[in-house]
Amino acid sequence: MYHFPLPLTSSMKALFLLPLLFTTLSIAAEKPHIVLVMADDQGWGQTSYNHHPEIQTPHLDEMAANGLRFDRFYAGASNCSPSRATVLTGRSNDRTGVQTHGYPLRLQEKTVAQALQKAGYKTGHFGKWHLNGLRGPGVPVLKTDTHHPGAFGFDHWLTVTNYFDLNPLLGRMGKFEDFEGDSSEVAMEQAIRFIETHAGEKPTFTVVWYGTPHDPMIAKEEDRKRFAHLPEAYQHQYGEILAMDRSIAALRKALRDQKIADNTLIWYCSDNGGLAKFGPETMGGLRGSKNTMYEGGLRVPGIIEWPSRISEGRVTDFPAGTVDMFPTIAEIVGLPADSMIQPTDGMSLLPVIDDKEPASRPSPLPFRHDDRGVLTGDRYKILNLKGTWELYDLVDDPQETTNLIETKPKLAAQWKASYEAWNKTVEASVAGKDYPEGKVDPNQPERRFWYEDPGYAEHLETFWDRPEYSSWKKKLEASRKKAGGKKD
Repeated sequence: MYHFPLPLTSSMKALFLLPLLFTTLSIAAEKPHIVLVMADDQGWGQTSYNHHPEIQTPHLDEMAANGLRFDRFYAGASNCSPSRATVLTGRSNDRTGVQTHGYPLRLQEKTVAQALQKAGYKTGHFGKWHLNGLRGPGVPVLKTDTHHPGAFGFDHWLTVTNYFDLNPLLGRMGKFEDFEGDSSEVAMEQAIRFIETHAGEKPTFTVVWYGTPHDPMIAKEEDRKRFAHLPEAYQHQYGEILAMDRSIAALRKALRDQKIADNTLIWYCSDNGGLAKFGPETMGGLRGSKNTMYEGGLRVPGIIEWPSRISEGRVTDFPAGTVDMFPTIAEIVGLPADSMIQPTDGMSLLPVIDDKEPASRPSPLPFRHDDRGVLTGDRYKILNLKGTWELYDLVDDPQETTNLIETKPKLAAQWKASYEAWNKTVEASVAGKDYPEGKVDPNQPERRFWYEDPGYAEHLETFWDRPEYSSWKKKLEASRKKAGGKKD
């Protein structure tokens, strides 16, 4: 973990070693099943426990009431691919080569799936991937893809390149499969089958990355009807969230039916803030939205349910994020320290899980995305917006209305220095200094649209017959026309 040059109390200094010790002294001998579930573009305010005026999420609410609810949980970045990179590596996204959406995760990185494979886990990935360099609406990931989930530690994968919708076309280990139904329920049903198949023989690590409620949205008619009094776009988005919540119920029931619920850790979150076009209630009144570095772009719903470890529901304001997932799992399972590339940017949240919440993080949560940076601590948050600095007090001013950069110059200088010191370590990571080779492997796929990839040429006509890809056919035709090519 990178250490920031901020004043530390003696108790904070003691916490520095927590993410690296990975002690198993207080961990049950039986390794838990682990399920990581991530929504796509769900805002911090889009749950009923956060008092959204229309959306009802009874199953997320129940999960939160029985588990640990984080009211300050942060995605790794303000859009999708970078946050996914932080989940898998425990490192800020720019360290891993995933600067923004559609960039590939470097094969030189070490992932939580690879570490758990070595620890005896059966690993599976279901749903959105978006770490292989391909942009555009989700299409099945090909077997020949050098950056498919299997390359990063997943034994089994049923995956699309990006967001996916009603009646999805998915790729199981590279083979195309058609499904009927809401996309979240489809992905979760397949994940449940994976758990049921393997839970009796090995501990399981299951990642479910929804395509919901990413734009465009197509909800089932019966789900839309619940919101018939609202504009059509709202009907579809809220209907998709309704179905997504229902899929959470299916997971929790399946775990109970298999009698493994008590020893299963479910960790739920979103990959970035919500969409501004659905109103300020999407972010629960926080400033900003997806693709911004304000709270509305980074803060997301966050819940851990683990009945054998969390016996009573709790709510915490402890600042935590997706970058903490790998370090936390590492301590729980007892993974060796070399399972993660250093420096990491997360910390183990096991003390928080065990209701032994530290006074503060040993280091602030860091973010770097699209040439913008943030450090956020227990109270203060500094932003570097391409050279413009802003400082906020999130306790007194959670909506980030008053920039303190001029009125608190000493504090601002301290936080600026901390950010710049951390940023230097990221620059070294970007250059590949963290890898044994001391440099980045040049054999990285280019960031591109999937219809530009020769591997998909034979499948284009299959895609164009489907409603989710029709608008992209027009884009392809336009690009070919511009380049002097022929239309299909």
